[in-house]
Amino acid sequence: MTAVVMPGQPDQPASGQHIRVALIRDFLEEGWPSMDLVGDMLSANLAEHCNAQVIVAQLCPIFRRPISLLPLPARLARNGDRWINRFVCYPRWLERQRGKHDVYHIVDHSYSQLVHSLPPGRTVVTCHDVDTFRCLLTPQLEKRPFWFRRMTQQILTGLQKAAHVIAVSSATLQELLKQGIVPADRITVISNGVHPSCSPEPNPRADRTASDLTGTAPAGAPILLSVGSTQPRKRLDVLLKVFAAVRVGVPHARLVRVGGLTAEHQRLAEKLGIQDAMVCVPFVDRDVLAALYRAATLLVHTAESEGFGLPVVEAMASGCVVVASDLPVLREVAGNAAFFCPVADLDAWTATVTRLIGERAQDDNRWQVYRGRSLENAARFSWAENARQTALVYQKVMDLQEHSRLLSRARPSQRS
Repeated sequence: MTAVVMPGQPDQPASGQHIRVALIRDFLEEGWPSMDLVGDMLSANLAEHCNAQVIVAQLCPIFRRPISLLPLPARLARNGDRWINRFVCYPRWLERQRGKHDVYHIVDHSYSQLVHSLPPGRTVVTCHDVDTFRCLLTPQLEKRPFWFRRMTQQILTGLQKAAHVIAVSSATLQELLKQGIVPADRITVISNGVHPSCSPEPNPRADRTASDLTGTAPAGAPILLSVGSTQPRKRLDVLLKVFAAVRVGVPHARLVRVGGLTAEHQRLAEKLGIQDAMVCVPFVDRDVLAALYRAATLLVHTAESEGFGLPVVEAMASGCVVVASDLPVLREVAGNAAFFCPVADLDAWTATVTRLIGERAQDDNRWQVYRGRSLENAARFSWAENARQTALVYQKVMDLQEHSRLLSRARPSQRS
């Protein structure tokens, strides 16, 4: 992605006019679909629903690969390129964009080191969780080398310098306050929305593509779905062990895993003897993902920590019943529409999933009630409303800047 640069006078806010907003995006090459989604949805909905208040540009430089030219192992070269782009190329490029926009909005808190290259009093950061900072907040639980902690410290101090932080959930807000990262008067909770493709209504083309990806299942076979990254906090080990245990009583059950598995998880699947009963697909486009949600019997979300839990609300919006880890944030997001199990409690997960598979087969009326609850809960989340509330944050930042400017003019000059 290349930058769209809006014209403007250096460091002159558009007082009484449109607020010129620059959305600072993740590098697509890093492969974070959820962050790409947030940027896409915010940009589109600001343009559609808030065009009387804001003009939006999306900023991201070209991803360079200087380290990959060196004779290094592929993983080391990739990580080297990520580091040099995040901490050298992007900051230098952004410094040339200063003054061309009124508000700068970093949509992924793990890019908060960029605040150091922007006017912090006019910069907003969306914080999705505090996991990025675990090596600093709980170093005894997440041990990292010195250089990694220094890098993370730069990200953390950038977040702390921002004029305002948007937390995607009340649970994330509470974590920010508990850890003393940002004061309450500089945080606003604005929930993520649901992509419009996530609907219980069929999409014949996407449904066929989803069916082709997952293969033909035995008639009536329950399909368990898992969506998300392979980060350790997602507890895919729990997912695989629960699936193996469920198949003892429901041998025709199948697992569809969107987002892949690590080599370690693949070895675990082979050890458990479930590799032939599961299908792994990469991250897919939004229409196909929605089709996978619709086709699933259950979304099984085993994460041990989350900042929001986007797959939970996306599945619900598609009419899928959800079993999720009993976390405060997932209680907040899923309400009373999901079934909750203690984190990593294999017996509880196995019993709950097995029971729900049985109910799906034996009591369609009850199942439709469950689906109705899912749909009703998901209706609470809207990208249009997210954009409207975000535009109010931009206005608040601009008002504070104007207030500070007036104060500085009124303050008598001080002589040393």
